Amino acid sequence: EKVQVLLDWTPNTNHTGLYVAKAQGYYEEQGLDVEILQAEGGTAQLIAAGKGDFGVSYQEEVTTARAADIPVRAIAAVIQHNTSGFAAPVEKNIKTAKDFEGKKYGGWGSPMEEAVIKALMQKQGADFDKVIMVNIGAADFFASMKDVDFAWIYWGWTGIEAEQRGIKLDFIKLVDVDPALDYYTPVLIASEKTLEEKSELVLKFLAATSRGYEYAISRPEDAAEIITTAVPELNKDLVLASQKYLAKEYQADAPRWGEMKESVWQTYSEWMYERGLLEKRIDPKAAFTNEYLP
Repeated sequence: EKVQVLLDWTPNTNHTGLYVAKAQGYYEEQGLDVEILQAEGGTAQLIAAGKGDFGVSYQEEVTTARAADIPVRAIAAVIQHNTSGFAAPVEKNIKTAKDFEGKKYGGWGSPMEEAVIKALMQKQGADFDKVIMVNIGAADFFASMKDVDFAWIYWGWTGIEAEQRGIKLDFIKLVDVDPALDYYTPVLIASEKTLEEKSELVLKFLAATSRGYEYAISRPEDAAEIITTAVPELNKDLVLASQKYLAKEYQADAPRWGEMKESVWQTYSEWMYERGLLEKRIDPKAAFTNEYLP
């Protein structure tokens, strides 16, 4: 059975389990012929519109989608805790959110970014209006630092790359500032239609994908080799270092890879609603499910 998986970004170590499951024949054992594709734009809309069977998304995107009655659900957490935050080269002297004042932020133009920066700055009694917001799209973090002062990164990729390049960064991790920001990013998603009409397919896909991520957890060096073989343009040293970091983060303290808690969905959706990021409150139970995980 042909299956299309849409990535949220260019291929990286958030996606390793998918590449492992494909290369090791786990999908094939389940009777699936999986194609991994890079999506242009938000995957939630594309998956809801039937442009792919499964997608890589984020809790913030799924929550926003549910509030707008877009019928998608998260079916697995790729990484158990939020490893993202705001980073700046040390010479920019950005130690806390107070230091965002008068600085240029390089982002991708989402209202979510504004809300998070605003919330962190309010905690520090700082003025959000003094931040210059610049849309840099998918520009490389290191190249963009010539034009902006700080950006939102995943430590497991860009932070590791900075370490490898010998570039010192100041890093404000979201979960350290506000526990409500310890949401699931990234997540795997499917449409309500797929979940209702093809539940057997979802079970098979997650059985194989879970094995892929479990392999990446227990054998980071081999997993790094697999993804760099599949995506040769990736930097091998960066991928290996990133895999070693994420091996501890994929499952972390969860009972099994992919499992999500209702409390995390509840807390974060309330956080978004209180800041005017959602048109209405969502039912957390409708936004995610653990029932298809092995």
